[in-house]
Amino acid sequence: MDTKTTNYFDEMRIDDVKIRDIYQHYQHWQSNLSTGTLERKSAEAELLFRRLGITFAVYGESSGSERVIPFDIVPRIFSRTEWTRLELGIKQRVRALNAFLHDIYHEQEIIKAGVISKKQVLGNALYRPEMQGVDLPNQVYAQIAGIDLVRVAENDFYVLEDNLRTPSGVSYMLENRNTMMRLFPELFASHAVEPVEHYPQMLLDTLRESAPSNISNPTIVVMTPGSYNSAYFEHAFLASQMGVELVEGQDLFVHQQKVYMHTTDGPQQVHVIYRRVDDDFLDPLAFRPDSTLGVPGLLDAYCSGNVSLTNGVGTGVADDKSTYFYVPDMIKFYLGETPLLSNVPTWRLSEKDDLKYALAHLPELVVKEVQGSGGYGMLVGPTSSKAEIETYKQRILKDPANFIAQPTLALSTCPTLVESGVAPRHVDLRPFVLSGKDIRLVAGGLTRVALSEGSLVVNSSQGGGTKDTWVLED
Repeated sequence: MDTKTTNYFDEMRIDDVKIRDIYQHYQHWQSNLSTGTLERKSAEAELLFRRLGITFAVYGESSGSERVIPFDIVPRIFSRTEWTRLELGIKQRVRALNAFLHDIYHEQEIIKAGVISKKQVLGNALYRPEMQGVDLPNQVYAQIAGIDLVRVAENDFYVLEDNLRTPSGVSYMLENRNTMMRLFPELFASHAVEPVEHYPQMLLDTLRESAPSNISNPTIVVMTPGSYNSAYFEHAFLASQMGVELVEGQDLFVHQQKVYMHTTDGPQQVHVIYRRVDDDFLDPLAFRPDSTLGVPGLLDAYCSGNVSLTNGVGTGVADDKSTYFYVPDMIKFYLGETPLLSNVPTWRLSEKDDLKYALAHLPELVVKEVQGSGGYGMLVGPTSSKAEIETYKQRILKDPANFIAQPTLALSTCPTLVESGVAPRHVDLRPFVLSGKDIRLVAGGLTRVALSEGSLVVNSSQGGGTKDTWVLED
């Protein structure tokens, strides 16, 4: 075990000798295994992932577009007390975000109160004026949310970003658990790990609750852009797990403001579409006319209340990185509560003073595009060369409003199997939050891990991997 001391919070070790209570039993078990045994189990896990087709697509690479996502066999472990505290903060945040979305497409009270500017909302490229005045079931816009969290101390978590459009990764959470249980049944016999395998049923319940109000037994489908999408495995996986049809836009059509699916028995009306297609491509009559992924007339059927889309159209305005700055204010405004989870301190480069500070401190900061994702288009100052920083600076100066800056956080580390043995690597966490008539989530989430030593970028598209996340029952 590499026990090199760092300035980062080590979730397993207090120091070179002491192990935190939550990892005690696991560490005793692992200490009786050789590195060779762990490596063989890791190779077995990779083989399982390949056989199951658990891959993701990497765009723009000539070496091949499909990869097996790297899976680390050392679990990340939380106590039930830690998880309960996180769960309360996550639910609070999602309630406020859905309240914000309902408000900006209705009375816009938060704008009238001066909490957030009209320009910030209505001038946002992801705001959809077509949704103004449209009532949705349960007043919920983001039925599926992925909230990215980072830990910097024992009881100190920050929200890194909110994913409210088409958050991905839950299939990896589920398959990570399946793989761990298959490889290490003795661990689950000796640890009271809370389950995650009921997530597909919870998702199905949420989708049913999101159906138009007059429908008691809704027909539900998962709508995918197709097999070339980076998350296609997940689309097919979730449809199979829920026992619903996986469809593409060409499988659906609209007649008299209702959506139908082509079947061998003739047209069948569809009431809920769990769509994994971005807003712009949903309906060529309403958005991009060149889209071949969507369904002509879908937006009209949706706004008429004859079909539900999850997540709702126009949710992107709430997970834009420039809107992220205001989420603590949303919690206070809509809920009258103090935020339980903090934002990462953020400089908005559209503001003159913030821009001046960021440009003077680029080597220390992380800079992101406000509508970026997947780890692309960002600058990690401490790990960038002078030339990379200068090039990025010129990008910022061309359009400062397109960027935010944040301090480089000391992300916590978890034990991870690497070439040298088991060593600490930086991690984040994406719990998946379901909002229907109630808000619910399974005890756990997708832990992403930066596999390269010293790296803070955990995205799979940027060389990161994943690991199973355990919440131990008290």
